[in-house]
Amino acid sequence: MGHIEKLPAADLQAALKRETGKKQMESVTIKDIAKRCNVAVSTVSRAINNHPDINPETRKKIMKVIEENNYIPNNSAQNLKKTVSRSIGVIIKGADNQLFAKMRPVLVEGIGRYDYDSYMEYVSISGDEIREAMRLVKEKRLKGLIFLGGNHNRSVEELKSLPVPFVTATVDMEDSVPKNLYSSVSVDSYQESYRMVDYLCSRGYRKIVIFTGSRGDESVGRLRLNGYRDALRDNHIEPDEKRIWYSQDWAEDVFSMANGYRLGKKLISSGIEFDCVYAVADSIAIGACKALLESGVRIPEDCGIAGFDGLEETQYYHPSLTTMRQPVEKIAEESVRILFAMLHNGEPNQQRTFPCELMERESTK
Repeated sequence: MGHIEKLPAADLQAALKRETGKKQMESVTIKDIAKRCNVAVSTVSRAINNHPDINPETRKKIMKVIEENNYIPNNSAQNLKKTVSRSIGVIIKGADNQLFAKMRPVLVEGIGRYDYDSYMEYVSISGDEIREAMRLVKEKRLKGLIFLGGNHNRSVEELKSLPVPFVTATVDMEDSVPKNLYSSVSVDSYQESYRMVDYLCSRGYRKIVIFTGSRGDESVGRLRLNGYRDALRDNHIEPDEKRIWYSQDWAEDVFSMANGYRLGKKLISSGIEFDCVYAVADSIAIGACKALLESGVRIPEDCGIAGFDGLEETQYYHPSLTTMRQPVEKIAEESVRILFAMLHNGEPNQQRTFPCELMERESTK
C-alpha cells in the first residue's frame, strides 16, 4: 500500500482551492460565459477583444464573470478556428456612420449563409483602410474583404497590394482606375447628389447651403459636393463658397447628428442668408434641424432641409426629412454575392451601381 501524507487543514484548503481553480480554467468555455451573462457568444468575443461595437456596461459585466470563473480565452483555438472556417473581413471607415450600422447585420447574415465567419474592424476617419486591411489579412488569415466607406481615389499600386478578393461597398473608384482591379457596389453619389440639388432648385430654393465632409475628404462627401456645385451651375446659380460648410478636418463624428447640430448653430450665428440646407448625410441633416428649430427657424416655412441616405429614422422625425434613399440592403447583399462569386467561382471583378429613390417629405416646400 502506498504512503499517504496527511496535510494540515490550511494546506489542504489551499490545495483544494488550487485544484478547483484549475478545473474551472479547464472546463469553463466561452459558451458558459455567454450563458451566465445571458448574451450571445459573439458578444463575449467582442468584449474579450475590446471591440467598440459593444455597450460598456455589458462589457464590464462579461469581464467580471470571466474573472470570477477564471476563464482564459484559448487564442490558439480561436486562431485555428478562423483558419479552418475561413473569415471575411469587414473594414468600416468611421464608427459613427448610421448607414453602416444598418448594413452590418445584413452583411453578417449574408456571409454566414456561405458558412464563413465575419470579422469586423473599425478604421478612424483619418486612418488608412488599405493598410489596415493588409495587416488584418495577414494576422487573421482572412479570405476576402468588404470595405464600408473609404476613399475613392486609390492608386493602382494600392489596389494591387491587396492579396485577397475584395468589394468596396457604398464607394466606387475614380474612372481612371482600371475596372479589372476592383469590385464595387454603390450608388452614384455625384449623380444622385446632383439630382437632389436640382430638385431643390425646382422647388424654388436659390440660396442652398451644403453641410459636407472635411476639406480633405476624398470619399462620398467630395462626390456629393461636386454634384451640388454642378447642379447649381446648371440652374444658373453660381456656387457661393460662403454657403459651403465643411466639417472639422478629420473629425471622427463627421456623419453624426452632433456634427450637424454644431454646423447648424454656426450657420445661424454667421448671419449668412440661406433658404435651404442640404446635408450629405441624413444624420447631419437631423442634427441641423434641431439647431435651426431651437433658433426659431421654421421648417419648411423659413428654410428647407434635405439629407442623403434614407435612414429609417428620417420618416419619423418631425418634420419628416426629404432625402435620397440608398438601397442599403441590396448594396450589402450584392457585395456579399460578388465577393463569393470571386472566391468560389473564380469570377472576375465587377461593378454594380444602384439608383437612389428621392423621398419628398415635409422638410421641403
